[in-house]
Amino acid sequence: MPQVKEELPEIEELKIVLPGDIISIDQDEDEDSTLILGPGLRQDSDQIVANKAGILRSNGNRWWIESNQKRYIAATGESVLGTVLARLGEYYRVDIGAARPAILPHLAFEGATKRNKPNLTVKTLVYCRVSLANPDMEPELECVNPTTSRADGFGELKGGFVFKCSLGLCRRLLNPTTPILTLLGEHIPFELAVGMNGRVWVNATSCKETILISNAIQNSEYLSEKECEAMVQSLLG
Repeated sequence: MPQVKEELPEIEELKIVLPGDIISIDQDEDEDSTLILGPGLRQDSDQIVANKAGILRSNGNRWWIESNQKRYIAATGESVLGTVLARLGEYYRVDIGAARPAILPHLAFEGATKRNKPNLTVKTLVYCRVSLANPDMEPELECVNPTTSRADGFGELKGGFVFKCSLGLCRRLLNPTTPILTLLGEHIPFELAVGMNGRVWVNATSCKETILISNAIQNSEYLSEKECEAMVQSLLG
């Protein structure tokens, strides 16, 4: 009898890059969208160069390098969770876990004017977007979506619980197909805000559920989908 060869599933090839590597990106000629370089990549003349070690990732026309670095490096367009450190003349100074605090202008909120602006106190938790990032300057934040001019979830976060996790896990949590969030959402209603700076805010109906969700997310970093399902069942049991 002829032998039938079993077809094995294709394994996605991971491209690991090192600082100084030249990155070649294949983009369709008829694609009008602009190429967006995320963390770990920079443009040097007509070349794209990696400035940190990690795995090269892409999502449409956006490219970045994923790595579990310890300190967050601010990048324009990323969402972050920050804590208000001080209130100064025209802005707040906010800790986002970077090398230096960020600046959040008083007018960088939906509908904010000189007479009508939010009154945030020290230690207030805010969900922001990095509007400007430069290695030689303090990052600048905003609590409004630039495309809609609305808050769209940005602003002060009340209640809930904040915990830290790796930068790589935060990026995976922003993927709508992340299994751990889908599994938890089938059993427990909760709110979630993920910052690209390694901070996650979760708010559930009770303290017990909030702690359960935070523990499950932190433990899911190196688990497969089946292992995540077994862990959630054990926690709920």
